[in-house]
Amino acid sequence: MKTGIHPELKKAQVHCGCGNVFETTSTVAEMRVDICSKCHPFYTGEERFVDTEGRVERFNRKYTEETKED
Repeated sequence: MKTGIHPELKKAQVHCGCGNVFETTSTVAEMRVDICSKCHPFYTGEERFVDTEGRVERFNRKYTEETKED
C-alpha cells in the first residue's frame, strides 16, 4: 500500500434510532444510523417491516380509497 494516501482510522461512536450506542473504527468520529444489529429483524427474529419513507402507508391509502369507490 502507498503511504500518505489512506485516510486515518479512529474510534467512532455509532448511535442507532433504537437508542443503542456502540463503538467501532471509522474515518468519521460519529455516525447516526436507523437500524443496528440490536433492532434489525434479521438478528432479532421479529417480523417487522421498516418503512422510513412512508411508502407502505401511501400504498395502503391509495388502494383502500380505490376499492371503496368500486
